[in-house]
Amino acid sequence: MRVLLTGSSGWLGRFLAPRLRQVGHSVVGLDVVTGTATDIIGSIADRSVVDRAFADHGIEAVIHGGALHKPDIARFSPQAFVDVNVTGTLNLLQAAVAAGHDRFVFTSTTSLMISQAIRDGEGAAAVWLDESTGPLEPRNIYGITKLAAEGLCRLFSREHGLNCAVLRTSRFFPEDDDTIRDIHGENLKATELLYRRLTVEDTADAHVVALEKARGFEVFVISAPTPFSRNDLAELKSNAADVIARYFPDAPRLFAKRGWRLPASVGRIYDPGKAERLLGFRALTDFAAVLGALREGTPLPFAHDPDYVSPSTRLANG
Repeated sequence: MRVLLTGSSGWLGRFLAPRLRQVGHSVVGLDVVTGTATDIIGSIADRSVVDRAFADHGIEAVIHGGALHKPDIARFSPQAFVDVNVTGTLNLLQAAVAAGHDRFVFTSTTSLMISQAIRDGEGAAAVWLDESTGPLEPRNIYGITKLAAEGLCRLFSREHGLNCAVLRTSRFFPEDDDTIRDIHGENLKATELLYRRLTVEDTADAHVVALEKARGFEVFVISAPTPFSRNDLAELKSNAADVIARYFPDAPRLFAKRGWRLPASVGRIYDPGKAERLLGFRALTDFAAVLGALREGTPLPFAHDPDYVSPSTRLANG
């Protein structure tokens, strides 16, 4: 298929474009800044840009990964988030329907599942999050606009028969977290693979699978498989390090040798089981892979780049 990939200059786009080509798809990249996978420079908020992309390139399917993200809140207005994340999604959906498409993959985020109460760590137990979690109360304009875009995908699937797969991806960015202060960098990313992270390579593979298997309208949480169960939720909140050590007895030693530490508390768990059941997708890299690298002294199985600059930041900085 000839696939329009939005966000092609971003972190995901640079991995997803070659994955799509490897399995035989032709990729047309669209982004607001240049990139190796980008053929069209422009904004999805501009309907004329979208229409020209479809008309000039014979687009047959869309993977919509372009968006303003949570860190962009400091640089862009709420209206910009609505223009890009909501209107941009509407433009793509309308163009896809007009072109007679039968599939559309939308990159969403687990961030929209996090209410302020969850963010503040309220409650005596960790929260188990899957596609049935609700009611959803996003805590910022990023989550609100992503949830609205999901609603548009649902509407177009119902009214036009467009097969839409919405992928609520957990964290896969390479830079440092901008809110967590006590654990940083590689240490944080390693522990997050237990409950709220996946690699960018696995994220790309999930999109390829969803493109091929999208049926009707479905929402999927995409995250590394967690070793935990619902029975662990109370203890994960109060004494996560002990729970982790039960599942992975050598984790404390391996972490200490690296100068890392295990988290004292885990407040949320993302359950990616639906994607495995319906799509046959299971992320390849998990916490066990991290421990394997630590044992063998081989490179860590995830990317960490504190100096990474996103396309939206590059645009904002001129």
